[in-house]
Amino acid sequence: MTPTTGQPLPVSDTRWADDARAAVTVAASFPVLLLGVDGTSGALSGPRAALWTGLGLILFVMLWPTRVSARPGLLTARGLLRRHTVHTDRLRSVAWHDGVAQRLILRDLDGNQVEIDPRVLAANPPLWHLLDQDIRTSLSRGTMREGRRPLQRLSRLIDAETARTVFRVSGMP
Repeated sequence: MTPTTGQPLPVSDTRWADDARAAVTVAASFPVLLLGVDGTSGALSGPRAALWTGLGLILFVMLWPTRVSARPGLLTARGLLRRHTVHTDRLRSVAWHDGVAQRLILRDLDGNQVEIDPRVLAANPPLWHLLDQDIRTSLSRGTMREGRRPLQRLSRLIDAETARTVFRVSGMP
């Protein structure tokens, strides 16, 4: 709770800063490596330097992590250019998208949509706890009609991550 307003503090992805640093490191290292190879081989030119720098920028955009934060009733995902917010206490549906990158897609009654990596919730118990409370609110109000299977799958993922963490902390193999 904030001392002045009495409102609950927002909860954020605790690993976001590490993921952002990794994105910057990889995206910067890639063109530097390529420029070094071209420079030592004598093939470095202005257009090639621009190409390698451009590829580094594209890699940066692709690797930049979405910053997920929540407070009671709201979940926000911020990318480089966009910010999406969904009312988690008024969810209409939850879907799980498999592909190259797994995504949990939350839609509210107002038509807002947020896509997040389910591993963010597994790695951040306070974030998951807040979302879980709001999902229960949506279910009790009867607004959420689709999404029980994706939520069960998410719950299994979080349980498995919790078990791995407990084993790791306790020193068990």
